[in-house]
Amino acid sequence: MQRIPATQRVNLELAAREHGLEYISGEGITGWDESAYYQFTLQQIEEDIESAAEEIEDLCFQVVDRAVNSESVLNRLGIPEAFWDYIAQSWKNGEKNLLGRMDLSYNSNGPAKLLEYNADTPTTLYETSVFQWEWLEHALDKGLVPEKCDQLNDVHESLVGAFSDLGIDGLAHFACNQEIEDDKGTLDYIEECAREAGVKSCSLKMEDIGVDDAGRFTDLESHNVNTLVKLYPWEWLMEEEFGSQIPTSGVVFIEPPWKAILANKGLLPLLWGMFEDHPNLLPSFFEDDPSVSTLIDGGDYVRKPLLSRQGANIEIVKNTKTLFQSDGPYADELHIVQAFEPLPNFDDHYPLVGCWMVASKAVGLCIREDNTLVTSPLAKVLPHVILD
Repeated sequence: MQRIPATQRVNLELAAREHGLEYISGEGITGWDESAYYQFTLQQIEEDIESAAEEIEDLCFQVVDRAVNSESVLNRLGIPEAFWDYIAQSWKNGEKNLLGRMDLSYNSNGPAKLLEYNADTPTTLYETSVFQWEWLEHALDKGLVPEKCDQLNDVHESLVGAFSDLGIDGLAHFACNQEIEDDKGTLDYIEECAREAGVKSCSLKMEDIGVDDAGRFTDLESHNVNTLVKLYPWEWLMEEEFGSQIPTSGVVFIEPPWKAILANKGLLPLLWGMFEDHPNLLPSFFEDDPSVSTLIDGGDYVRKPLLSRQGANIEIVKNTKTLFQSDGPYADELHIVQAFEPLPNFDDHYPLVGCWMVASKAVGLCIREDNTLVTSPLAKVLPHVILD
């Protein structure tokens, strides 16, 4: 794994405009940086990342299978009791999932380590799938990278294929909090892939979902919402005004209800408890677990809320001293403690490797780089290449 300086496109502003990305003069595209790229060997991609991610996915499914049959586990995750049977039934019915992004610490000197799994509301999808691939085509055409470079990037084709396999009947609604720009942009792209697969779609603000007298969900045109593709956390859905009626609504959700288990950082101690010493996992414990002392007494650990977004309320402790601490709205939430696995440092650039999963297959790579050990909303996506 190498970080290689590169020459950015002279027409970057035009490229941003063509793709609907924000461009600021003197700064470039918001959330994107092509002044460098990361280079991997094919073996690193196939063995250290793809195979590892798919193996972790299988372990996650074993955790879900355990959780839906254990009230104590669901309670441990803070999932409201009213949804326990609903989540269990969605898993037992084999409801299909669509996508997620595993965030890994990887420096090519050992196995990739799972830091967390964005299994329900992952973003940076368009940058990964479309914009990163366009960069590679341009870089190859202009001789900015070696001619045999490739990418791990089958995201678009995989999404279109996944929607074809979902068997959606009739109109599908696509909903999120449209005031969150990243969420709206990501969901718009997901909807574009669905339409390419032949799905009839309709965009909807989450707050515009209504419930009729029969308990069916409706849109602003009084059409029934039968399939809802959402980019909205399950824990938020459960707290909506219509939340209590979700289990009896008959709506097919994508992502399915059982994804609430994987989107919870309590997944990490559950994985460790079931598969201790797995090479791709880090020691992790619920904060009130007596075993957590093995990490805290050692002095190197990361404290994370069960439910949080964008690096909020993360504390990194090294040699018993706080190395990093971020603010956020989740300070009073339940937390886990995970062994500290620092991101690699390339001259004060810290890359987080994101492996995109579509229908549980590893299909794309996203590198988000920040100048701190915690990847924040200010992080930028850098492209990658595969070259032997």
